[in-house]
Amino acid sequence: MDRPGFTASLVAGGVAGVSVDLILFPLDTIKTRLQSSQGFHKAGGFHGIYAGVASAAIGSFPNAAAFFITYEYVKWFLHTDSSSYTMPVKHMLAASAGEVVACLIRVPSEVVKQRAQVSAASRTFQIFSNILYQEGIRGLYRGYKSTVLREIPFSLVQFPLWESLKALWSWRQDRVVDPWQSAVCGAFAGGFAAVVTTPLDVAKTRIMLAKASSSTASGDVLSALHGVWRTQGLSGLFAGVFPRVAAISLGGFIFLGAYDQTHSLLLELGKESP
Repeated sequence: MDRPGFTASLVAGGVAGVSVDLILFPLDTIKTRLQSSQGFHKAGGFHGIYAGVASAAIGSFPNAAAFFITYEYVKWFLHTDSSSYTMPVKHMLAASAGEVVACLIRVPSEVVKQRAQVSAASRTFQIFSNILYQEGIRGLYRGYKSTVLREIPFSLVQFPLWESLKALWSWRQDRVVDPWQSAVCGAFAGGFAAVVTTPLDVAKTRIMLAKASSSTASGDVLSALHGVWRTQGLSGLFAGVFPRVAAISLGGFIFLGAYDQTHSLLLELGKESP
């Protein structure tokens, strides 16, 4: 990847990530509380809806930037003809690699954020300090495996679908899609991916919020899913699906639209500069 392309992916991904995380934070809080084992109302209900926003704000730019740098680099490294039937595979591999790298930043931010969301009376820094004191660095990465296991299937659905929808729309109108059209494709792709991966999201939330001494805290995704199924059934596995789909559909619209818009703008600026 050339320098302008690398820089454009870094900045565009970061701008898109911050935009989504801050605009849609209340929906994320509602989803987390619905998925919490203590129940929506005991977890805070509709009160303190911005609890944990500081953690999201700090982590969103580097997290999104890391994803898109990796995503674009792997696409470039695996370059194939645009008409090749291997294009969806390339997008899947690029998205998966992006998620593995981004989760190194996302998981500590997510652990602190989610605990703040269900403990609105506690400050973000206090929660961060308590995790380090009681569990060490490992505590900040509790749920890394479950997050990757959620994000990779999500990306395997979302990004090839997004790229395919953009390609189809471009073919139908005989020109490259506009940013708003890319955003519409992103909303549809994100919403569909959100539905099918909600059980994995529930497992991730339970693992991150579990007490350190509990069996759920070990990070066993299948065990967490089984526990939810045993106590709450299918409705428990899909807890929070509506705010999750709403947030990710709107997030896909903003995130992927803002990414394409910023990426195109920065590449144009790069061409104009000497």
